[in-house]
Amino acid sequence: MYPNTEGATFDMTYYCENHIPMVRQKLGAALKDVAVDQGIGGEEPGSPAPYLALCHLLFESVEAFQTSFGPHAQEFEADVPNYTNTHPTIQISEVKRV
Repeated sequence: MYPNTEGATFDMTYYCENHIPMVRQKLGAALKDVAVDQGIGGEEPGSPAPYLALCHLLFESVEAFQTSFGPHAQEFEADVPNYTNTHPTIQISEVKRV
């Protein structure tokens, strides 16, 4: 989750065309799916989105995430300045299908 703070920027084109393909390639079969949300507004009409972007990476398990992501974390982090001047908040969640 990339917070929409004062002066924050986010290059969605770079993110979707360069960063995410790199992530897909490095994580291989462990990565089951990816979805990217672009923030376009907040709760009140005309208010800014609280996040510039959110990226959802789907894995079979926390262990699959840790095993595949860990070895590449520094490379992923090094690419962040190419698309944003903010720092993402990472959250590990369990998806509930309802």
